[in-house]
Amino acid sequence: MLLVLEDGTVFRGRSCGAPGESCGEIVFNTAMSGYQEILTDPSYKGQMVVMTYPLIGNYGVNDEDMESRGTFLSGFIVREMSPIASNYRASMSLPEYLRQQGVQAIEGIDTRRLTRMVRSGGSLRAILSTVDLDPQSLLRKVRAHPLLDGLDLATGVSCEHPYNWTEGNLPGFRPPMPPRHEERLPIVALDFGIKRNILRNLVDSGFDVTVVPATTTAAEILARKPRGLFLSNGPGDPAAVEHAIRTVQALLGQLPIFGICLGHQILGHVFGGKTFKMKFGHHGGNQPVMELGPRKVEITSQNHSFAVDPASLPPDVEVTHMHLNDRTVSGLRHKKLPVFSVQYHPEAGPGPNDGIYLFARFREMIEAQPVA
Repeated sequence: MLLVLEDGTVFRGRSCGAPGESCGEIVFNTAMSGYQEILTDPSYKGQMVVMTYPLIGNYGVNDEDMESRGTFLSGFIVREMSPIASNYRASMSLPEYLRQQGVQAIEGIDTRRLTRMVRSGGSLRAILSTVDLDPQSLLRKVRAHPLLDGLDLATGVSCEHPYNWTEGNLPGFRPPMPPRHEERLPIVALDFGIKRNILRNLVDSGFDVTVVPATTTAAEILARKPRGLFLSNGPGDPAAVEHAIRTVQALLGQLPIFGICLGHQILGHVFGGKTFKMKFGHHGGNQPVMELGPRKVEITSQNHSFAVDPASLPPDVEVTHMHLNDRTVSGLRHKKLPVFSVQYHPEAGPGPNDGIYLFARFREMIEAQPVA
């Protein structure tokens, strides 16, 4: 099997997934575990993921840890793939799952070298193939593949129809939530590629959650009479999701709003700011973030290739969280309206519960608003 980068670099390895051919933008993920959650995260649409940890797949795959209805990434790249699954919860091995899902995957290459190339030169387009083993042919194909810049990928991974989500976290996996009243608050979640563990934490925080497609209008959302609006994670360029930006602009000041990841970036545009493509993004479960008010540091899980430009934000919006590795924006808050967001994934819990307070903060913000 061949992996060819747009700069002409060729890696030869062994196929450990489905046969076929696929193109995508390479990103590297520094998490030591959680490969199943990565594979089923819709935010990776259009990307190939390199796992920096050298052995992947040793605990297999199970049904309970899926973050969505399937896989969305373009390819999976590892140093060594475990052919066996050693975990009582596993329903199949990782190679079996990749073949079932039609995901091209390669093992036996120098992932350390590949990661250093991305760190030094930035994200690169790449192609994986078991059917075309001509490096020059593959190079022509990958150079013709579109960049992520300007692509609305969120609409393609969103749900097709509204649905209600009622499932909380499994017993034994439920993070410590603060005490709350018995009243359940109705909210709408705009689905740009929403992860199931976000939905589980919203339910455990006392919300009745209705998930709606990314193209849902402001009028359709208000017709459901929600007490709040949640903006989910998702793939692609936030500036390209123009319909969602217009929708949220129309709801600004009418509903309390909480955004995560792409939802955070969309709010940046709604506020009048801009986003930019990062050199290689943040992808992993060990990203240090400081909440600037209390100067509290959290270990966070992140998965994004774009960031909000703080210089573009108006005076009514303040940066609440900062990434400590490169000082990019990791959180925003409107000073006058009940709206806030974070770039990272509090539901992923690598701390393990460093960011879980944000769900309670969303509920408290809603409860503080007068009921119409």
